[in-house]
This record gives sequence, structure tokens and C-alpha cells, in this order.
Amino acid sequence: MNTKTDSKNLLALNKPKGYVVTKSDELGRKTVYDLLPDWVFDDQWMPIWRLDLESRWLLLFTRNGKIGNALTKPGSCIKIYEILVRGYVTQEHIETALKWVETPQGLLKALVVEKIGNMWAKTKLRVQIDEGKNRHIRRLFGALSDPKFGTPLKVLSLSRVSIGSLKLDIESWKWRYISADEENLLLKDLI
Repeated sequence: MNTKTDSKNLLALNKPKGYVVTKSDELGRKTVYDLLPDWVFDDQWMPIWRLDLESRWLLLFTRNGKIGNALTKPGSCIKIYEILVRGYVTQEHIETALKWVETPQGLLKALVVEKIGNMWAKTKLRVQIDEGKNRHIRRLFGALSDPKFGTPLKVLSLSRVSIGSLKLDIESWKWRYISADEENLLLKDLI
């Protein structure tokens, strides 16, 4: 239920893996609308950005086109992801990802890449971007090769942990309105 201190324009969902970000799916897969009350679909709440089927965590919805456009404009909002990559990510990979990487879909880059740890032949990273191209992070790292095996790096898991000033604080599968204060901070200088 929406309270006086809640935003009337934005709600957040902690999207689990296995749900597509669309209103309906021709393949019959589960959609994010299956996780939300019926009125979200009926009242035309639309997702801002996308997360692919295997990605999880923070996803925003709005009915306000001006807000959606402001947040999706390249360079307007930093998104932070935690990812697990199959392969050895080197300092050279990180430096390359911060410049530009040529992919079949065009040039991609990250703003910040921080190595969190290694587990066998896997690397955990925290990545910041300010664009939202389709499968941006997966394609960025997939265009780089593991120095030990010569195979492409592969993002095994991807979780969006923040959008601008908004941090994930919702259990998986749950949703909530963001507060009016969170909305003001998120949209500060954008609208």
C-alpha cells in the first residue's frame, strides 16, 4: 500500500533469476509481472532498464515517461553490479574494460572495475557503468580472453546492487515503493 512518504512514481523489485523483463513472453517464460500485484500490470507500470533472464536484483518501474527517460539517458545514472566471471581477470583486462572494448555489438566500457576476489578459475568483480546497452557487462567481459586458457571470459552471474543513490534493500522476489526522499535523491539534477 502506498503511504504519504512513498513515491507515487517509482517502485523497486528484487528480481530473481529466471524471470524475463517484459509484460508477456511468446515462449511462455515467467515475467517480472508474475512477481508483482496485478495493478502494476493493469496501471501500465513499465520497467526502467532491463535485466536479462539470468540476471537478478534491483529493477525499477514507473508510469512516468519523463522519469523513465531521465534515468535511462546515457551518463545520467550510475549502476553498480557484482559479477562472477569464469576465467582469470587480470589488471590488463580491467584497464582495457575502463577504456573501450570492441565487441560485435560495438564499443563498450565500464567506469569502474574493482576485483573483489578469486575462486579457482573464477573472478568476482564490482563493476560500475552509466549506460544500459543490452547485455552490456556480459558482452564487455565476453570480448576479453582468459590469459591462461585462451578462451573468452564469461559472466556466470550478474547482480545489480544499486542504481544511482538507491541501494538494494529488498528480499529476493519482493517489491516496494521507494520513498519520496529516495526518489528526490535519485532524480536530483536529472529532472
